[in-house]
Amino acid sequence: MMGPVTFLKELNFSARIGLFIVCCMAFCGIFAPWLAPYSESQIVGDVWEPIGGKFIFGTDQIGRDILTRLIFGARNTIALALLSTTVAFLAGALLGFIAATMGGVTDQVLCRLVDVCISIPTLIASLIFLSALGTAVTTLVLVIGIIYTMPVFRIARAVAMDIEVMDYIEAARLRGENLWWVMHKEILPNALTPLAAEFGLRFCFVFLLISSLSFLGLGLQPPLADWGAMVRGNADGIAWGFLHSLLPAACIAILTIGINLLIDRWVHKASGLRDDQ
Repeated sequence: MMGPVTFLKELNFSARIGLFIVCCMAFCGIFAPWLAPYSESQIVGDVWEPIGGKFIFGTDQIGRDILTRLIFGARNTIALALLSTTVAFLAGALLGFIAATMGGVTDQVLCRLVDVCISIPTLIASLIFLSALGTAVTTLVLVIGIIYTMPVFRIARAVAMDIEVMDYIEAARLRGENLWWVMHKEILPNALTPLAAEFGLRFCFVFLLISSLSFLGLGLQPPLADWGAMVRGNADGIAWGFLHSLLPAACIAILTIGINLLIDRWVHKASGLRDDQ
C-alpha cells in the first residue's frame, strides 16, 4: 500500500498545490466550531462592516462575521457535496455493473431509462424536484445524488463492459460464481482507478450545483452557512462598493481548482502516460 511519503513524491507541483487547498478546506470544515471566532448565526456588528477592520473579512448583510460564515460554510457545503456524490456513485456504479454483467433486456431497459433522465438539464431537474419536495438536507442529498446517478451509471457501465471481456471474468463464470461475486471480486477492484478519478470530477460538478441552488434559494437554508447563499445574500452590496460577496465566490473557485489539480494528476498517472521531462 502506498504510504503518505510515497504518495507525496508521486505528486507534481500543481497536484501538491491542489492537495494543500483541499486539506486546508477540509481542516476548516472538520474543526469549524473551534476555528470560527463566533457562532454560525451570531450577529456581531453592523451591516457590511469593512474588510480588514474590526472583523478580518467584514460582516454580511445582517451583521454576521463573514470569516465565521466562510469556515462553517466549508463544513456544510463540502459535507453536502460529499454525501450527494457518494450516493450517486453507490447507486450509479451498482446499476452500471448490473447492466454490464447481465446484459440483454436488463441492460437495454436501464440504458433507455438513463437516456430519458439524462436528457433533462441537471439544474432544471434539481429545481423541479426541490421545488416540489422541499429543501431539507436529506432531500437535497437524495435529489442531487439520484440526478448524478445517471452519468455515473454510464461511466461505470462502460468501464465494466471493458472488464467483462477479460479471460478472468469468463473463468469466474465457468467456476459457477454468482453475479454479486463477479461484480464485487473481479469488476470492482479493476474499476476503482477510473471510478475514483470520476468521483473527484463529479464532486466538483455536485459542489458547483449545490452552490448554484443555494444562490437561487433552494440549497441549504438559513441560518446554515453556505457559500452559494452567501454570494446571493451579499450581492446587493456590490452596488454600494462592498465586495463581500466575492469572498465566498473565491472560496468556491479555489476549492474547485484545487480538486481539479489533484484529479488531473490522478488521471495522468492512471492513464500510464510518462511525465514530461
